[in-house]
Amino acid sequence: MTTKQSSQFLAPAKLNLFLHILGRREDGYHELQTVFQLLDFGDQMAFEANDNGILSLHLSSSENVATDTPLDNNLVTNAATLLRLEAGNPRLGASISLYKRLPSGAGLGGGSSNAATCLLALNRLWKLNLSTDKLCEIGVKLGADVPVFIREKSAWAEGIGEQLSPVELGDSWYLVVSPKCSVSTAEIFCHEHLTRNSQAIKMADFLAGSARNDCESVTRKLYPEVDQAFKTLAQFADFRMTGTGSSLFASFESEAAAKKVLNALPDDLPGFVAKGIDSLEQKYS
Repeated sequence: MTTKQSSQFLAPAKLNLFLHILGRREDGYHELQTVFQLLDFGDQMAFEANDNGILSLHLSSSENVATDTPLDNNLVTNAATLLRLEAGNPRLGASISLYKRLPSGAGLGGGSSNAATCLLALNRLWKLNLSTDKLCEIGVKLGADVPVFIREKSAWAEGIGEQLSPVELGDSWYLVVSPKCSVSTAEIFCHEHLTRNSQAIKMADFLAGSARNDCESVTRKLYPEVDQAFKTLAQFADFRMTGTGSSLFASFESEAAAKKVLNALPDDLPGFVAKGIDSLEQKYS
């Protein structure tokens, strides 16, 4: 391993273009169907490898994003620790810098994307040469949607979100708006009123518009900020919720059209405009 080798990467956001809950498994996880749309916007991460066994995380954030990630127990350091255990070399270390642009509890996959980027980057910097499948095996232990970020492709997903089939969705621009609240995914999935009996659909059904987010009604009931955001945004476009929320999104034909709506939003609804991407091409070397 080369010491003090440093690289910087984008940890992209994702949108769930729909989310159907098909049932609950005996292990407590839920069977689902969704489409993960990757975006060209996200957190920024930098890595500097070392051979003294020290793992450190340095945090900063943009103006509208609270830096509430713990330094000693978070998905990034947990990912690095699991990867080091897989390598069987306690001397592997890294200094990791994380610049947060994605709010937590927003359904944008920020934490999972950070963990996946950590696995991909350190796999190369530590010269482990683990396969993508092996990294996904490690990643799913950290979160069900970590594998989609490891594979770096927008995808149709089933199972608990780890059974992935790449999709080509074409160019779309999205306005993503994040009400100022953090939604607990565990709370939503444990709620007694969550729909858990949706019928499985095909890609053609999704493309025809026959899809929804089964978590929306519960999130709107438990988080008034999300409900109010839906009501406010209805005058601008057809907004939908990603994941369990809190973020809402709408698609547009052009960047200019999306930015026009963004500029018209009230100050209590911060957002960003991003392009949907079918795959993310980064060189982890």
